[in-house]
Amino acid sequence: VQLQASGGGLVQAGGSLRLSCAASGRTFSAGWFRQAPGKEREFVAAINWITGNTLYADSVKGRFTISRDNAENRVYLQMNSLEPEDTAVYYCAASLTPVLTRVLTPGEYDYWGQGTLVTVSS
Repeated sequence: VQLQASGGGLVQAGGSLRLSCAASGRTFSAGWFRQAPGKEREFVAAINWITGNTLYADSVKGRFTISRDNAENRVYLQMNSLEPEDTAVYYCAASLTPVLTRVLTPGEYDYWGQGTLVTVSS
């Protein structure tokens, strides 16, 4: 499975961005991670392709929404009320594990896309 992330950019604090991830095939779960300079890659959100169930990191809950388009094999991350702390390279990933509570770490993902940079200015 190949993944292609897009949609990053520069936005002011309080603004919104929508990231998109195009997948060449489908697995059981898809997720978004982010990595800020000097920090480890961290979980942002995940979605089950079949059920549509979602899971979010506490830091983005209520501000970000993950969704998927089964017909297009795309996963989206709608990011609202962005904060400077959200600045990072965002990665989409796909996992063969269907249980969302088991896909909270990078090691649980089987496929990765290239990152897309999100910069939030204060």
